[in-house]
Amino acid sequence: MLDLSQYLPILLFLGVALVLSSAFVFLPMAVGRLTGAHKPYPEKLTEYECGFPAFEDSRSQFDVRFYLVAILFIVFDLEAAFLYPWAVSVFELGWVAWTSMMIFIAELALGLVYAWKVGALDWE
Repeated sequence: MLDLSQYLPILLFLGVALVLSSAFVFLPMAVGRLTGAHKPYPEKLTEYECGFPAFEDSRSQFDVRFYLVAILFIVFDLEAAFLYPWAVSVFELGWVAWTSMMIFIAELALGLVYAWKVGALDWE
């Protein structure tokens, strides 16, 4: 015989999560409509993405430099994520860890110099 009472805490957890997430989504919209904050006008309803206004066709191509800057941001953000735990434990890890991190930082610096020389960081 299958005892379904073991699943009751999971079902309660899922029910509470569903109620709370629905409240966080729909309650602000309802309050906005009741208080008058929902007053659309053409400027408010315009699409925006990447800091410049929408133009012509939605399938038109974006400038690749935007994506290069975004990728560079992610790379250097990941560098910071790798650098902090290394800095905390560098003295226990020894010279091999120090050397490998210096090689990693040098590779990132070379990549930054290359992106700078190519003009990926210039914004018009």
